[in-house]
Amino acid sequence: MKCHKIIGGYGEGEALVSHEPVCFYLTDPKTGIVRERSHELAGENLANKVLVFSSGKASSVVQIDGLYKLASNNVAPNAMIVKDVETVLVVSAFIAKVPLVDRLEKDPFEVIRTGDFVKVDAEKGIVTITRQEA
Repeated sequence: MKCHKIIGGYGEGEALVSHEPVCFYLTDPKTGIVRERSHELAGENLANKVLVFSSGKASSVVQIDGLYKLASNNVAPNAMIVKDVETVLVVSAFIAKVPLVDRLEKDPFEVIRTGDFVKVDAEKGIVTITRQEA
């Protein structure tokens, strides 16, 4: 399906879906595991996934530092699909070199489930979803 490129590039992997905003600073920078106890993704690993989430949260320094450390340790998401984009998230993705898209043709929370295999080609503005059989 078509999408809007925010930060270019290509990434693919298993989808990890969060209806809650994500703060990358609250993930383990060496493993990619979400350590925010009250978050719906608590204990989940962001490494090499396609992260589908509502928006980022936290101050610019915290968010940028968090995603940068994940990328430096090769445990950042391979790509990100966001519903509500904000400036801090864009800068974070740019610095960490993580493809970021929004404005999918369909609501990403209706068409992508955790475990699906997702390809994000931000350059072509295309997201491909392969449904994981239950």
